[in-house]
Amino acid sequence: MNDHESDGKVRCGWSESSQLYRDYHDGEWGRALHGDDVLFERMCLEAFQSGLSWITILRKRPAFRTAFGGFAIDRVAGFGDDDVQRLMSDPGIVRNRAKIESCIGNARVARDLDTGLDQLLWSFAPPPRPRPRALSDVPAVTPESTALAKELKRRGFRFVGPTTAYALMQATGMVDDHIADCWVSTTG
Repeated sequence: MNDHESDGKVRCGWSESSQLYRDYHDGEWGRALHGDDVLFERMCLEAFQSGLSWITILRKRPAFRTAFGGFAIDRVAGFGDDDVQRLMSDPGIVRNRAKIESCIGNARVARDLDTGLDQLLWSFAPPPRPRPRALSDVPAVTPESTALAKELKRRGFRFVGPTTAYALMQATGMVDDHIADCWVSTTG
C-alpha cells in the first residue's frame, strides 16, 4: 500500500511503494551528477546497499552523511581505527566492517587518483540510448559497467562489482533507465 496520494504522473514502478522512493526517483535518480565527493558518496552508498533494500540506505542516508563527514574524500581517507570503531557502534548506519573499511580504503584510492573520480567514472558512460519500454528491459549489468568495475578494481577500489557499478551509473545519470513513459526528464 502506498503512503502517498497519486498525482496522476507515470513513474517507474519501483518508485511507487513509498514517498521516500518517489522523492528520490523524481528528484535525483537518473539525473547527471558531477563532483568527486558526491560521486564518492553514491559509490559508498551503492556498496552499502549490496544485499539490502535501497530504501534502507535512503532512510539511513542522513546518518551516513554525518558519520562519514559528508563523504568528503580527503576527510574519509584520513579515517583510522578509532573511526572504524566509531562507525561500527553507530546504529544509524549499516554496521558492516568490510563495507566500512572498503569505503575508507576507496577514499584513499580516490584521493590518490591521477584524474578526478568524476572524470574516471564518467569516462565509462555509454552513449545515450532509448529509454527502456518496461522495467523488465532494464539490465542489471552492461559491458560498460563490467569495464568500469574492472578498472575500479585494477586501481584498488573494493565493493564495486559490475552490478553495483551499473546501479551507480543509473543513479548518477550515466545511463537513463527511467521507463519510456515516465514523466521524469533527465535532460535539461
